[in-house]
Amino acid sequence: MNSKPNLFYKVASEDWEFEQVHLLNHRTFAEEIPQHQPNATRRLVDKFHAENTYVICVCGKQVVGMVALRGNRPFSLDQKMPGLDGYLPPGRALCEIRLLAVEPTFRYSEVCRGLFSLVARLAINRGYDLALISGTTRQIKLYRHIGFEPFGPVLGNSAAVFQPMFLSLEAFEEKAEVLWEAGAADEQRRAPLNFLPGPVAVAEGVRTAFEQPPVSHRSRSFTGDMQTVKRNLAELVRAEHVEVLLGSGTLANDAIAAQLSLLEGPGLILSNGEFGERLVDHGRRLGLAFETLEAPWGGRFEESDLRSFVMENSQAKWLWGVHCETSTGVLNDVALLKSLCAETGTALCLDCISAIGTLPVDLRGVFLASGTSGKGLGSYPGLALVFSDHGMAPQPARLPRYLDLGFYAMCEGTPFTQSSNLLYALKAALEQTEWSQKLETVAELGPLVRRRLAALGYELIAPEGPHSPAVVTLALPRSISARSFGWQLQEAGFLVASRSEYLLRRNWLQICLMGECRREDVESLLEHLGSAARAQWPAFDKRALPA
Repeated sequence: MNSKPNLFYKVASEDWEFEQVHLLNHRTFAEEIPQHQPNATRRLVDKFHAENTYVICVCGKQVVGMVALRGNRPFSLDQKMPGLDGYLPPGRALCEIRLLAVEPTFRYSEVCRGLFSLVARLAINRGYDLALISGTTRQIKLYRHIGFEPFGPVLGNSAAVFQPMFLSLEAFEEKAEVLWEAGAADEQRRAPLNFLPGPVAVAEGVRTAFEQPPVSHRSRSFTGDMQTVKRNLAELVRAEHVEVLLGSGTLANDAIAAQLSLLEGPGLILSNGEFGERLVDHGRRLGLAFETLEAPWGGRFEESDLRSFVMENSQAKWLWGVHCETSTGVLNDVALLKSLCAETGTALCLDCISAIGTLPVDLRGVFLASGTSGKGLGSYPGLALVFSDHGMAPQPARLPRYLDLGFYAMCEGTPFTQSSNLLYALKAALEQTEWSQKLETVAELGPLVRRRLAALGYELIAPEGPHSPAVVTLALPRSISARSFGWQLQEAGFLVASRSEYLLRRNWLQICLMGECRREDVESLLEHLGSAARAQWPAFDKRALPA
C-alpha cells in the first residue's frame, strides 16, 4: 500500500525550483494544452516571469504543482480583452492568478487546495481584493468550486479554450474555510492553540472524565454527583443556589427571563454590546415590560447615568445587565449595580457567562445570574447554569417545564435527561483546577497581551478603563479582512474568534484566555501577530510600525 506523499507548499525562491517551474510550464501549456508552440529545450519561461510570484507544491525535490501571482498592469487579459475594466466590479485592487499547473499523477484536490490557499493569502496580504484568471474550460468546475465567476466571451482557439473569470475577496472568504481547513493532512498538523471564547482548551483530566461510558441520570451515583457539582459551583461564586440545565448559556438567560416574567412589575436592562443587546432580545421574546439604558459598544455606564436611570424608573422590580461584555471585553461595575439595587429594593440579575472562571465573581445579593460550562470553567459546552440567592417553587401554571427552575430544585436538579459525560467533565474541571492560580495567570497575561498588541500598532477596543483580562478585542482596518486573518492564524496554529456575525460585521477579531492558558502559548501567538503586523502593515492604512 503506497503511503501518502509528503507535500510542501511555498513561494519559489531557489534556482532549481524556478528551473522546474519552466519545465512544468512547458509540459502543461505547450505539450498538454497547446497554448504555446513546443520547443526543443522543453522549457517555457513565462513572458511575465520577472514579475511573477510563484507558489509551488514540492514533493521531495520535485515541483509537482504551481500557480503564479502578479499585480502589474497590463495583465495578460488586457491584451486579449479590450475594455477589460468594463466587465469588472469598480473600485477594486486587482491582481491576476496564472499558470495553474499540476503534474498528472498529483492531480487531486489536495494540491489545488494547498496552492490556492497560499496564493490567496499572498494576494490578501498585498492588499488585493479581486483576482483575475483565464481558466481553461477543462477546469471550469474546479474554478467555480473555489469561487471564481465567469465573465465576458471565451478566448483562444478550438485546441485551447479559456474563460475569463474573477474571484472577489468576499466570494473567496465564503469558500476559504473548505479550502484552508481541508488542505493539508490533519495528522501532519499540531493541535492548534486555542484562544477562542468557546469551546475552550480543556485539561486532560476533563477529557478523560468526558470519555467515560455514560451513566443513567436516574442512578443514585449520578444524583449524588449532581449535588456535588452544584455545591462546588455555588461555592466558587458565593451563590446560595444553582441549577444545571442541558443547554447553552443562551438557555440560562432564557430561564432567567422566564423567572422575571413571574415578578409583578416592569424591569430595566443595560446594553453596551452584543450580549447586552441579546438580553434585550431575551426580554422581548418573553414579553417582559422593561426600559433600556444603552451605551456605545466599548463604552461604560457612568455612575450618574445609572443612578438617574434607576431613580427615574423607581417602579422597576428588576435590573438585568452583563458582567463581562464578551463582545468588547468591557467589565460593567457589579459593585455599583449591587449598591444601587440594594438602595432601591430592585432584584439584580447578571449575565456572568464570560466572567465565571476568569475573574473573581461574588454573587451574594444577586437575584439571578447565568453561566455555562464551556468558557472560563474549562469544560465542554452544553450545560447551562443559573445561580440565585433565593429558593424557587415550581410554576406549572406559568412556565414551560424546561424553563421552570423551581421544578429543577424540586427534582434534586434532574427533572429530565441529563448528560453524565458533560456533568462529569464539569465536575473534573471544578475539582482539578487551582482557581486562585488560574485567576492570577489570566490577570497577568491579559494585560500583557493588550500592551504588546498596542505596541505593535493593533487597535484595541475599549483600551481604557476596567476590562476583562480574558477578552481582548481588536479592530482591523477594512483593508484587512478579519475573517481571512482569522483563517491565516488558524493555518499557523492559533484559534482566535473572528467568525461570529457581530465580529464579521465590524471587522473585529478576539483573543480570549478562558480555557487552559500557558504563558509560552501566549508568547507564541504574540510573536506571530508581530510578524503578521510587519508583513501586512502597508495595508494597515499606511501606518508605520513603532520603533
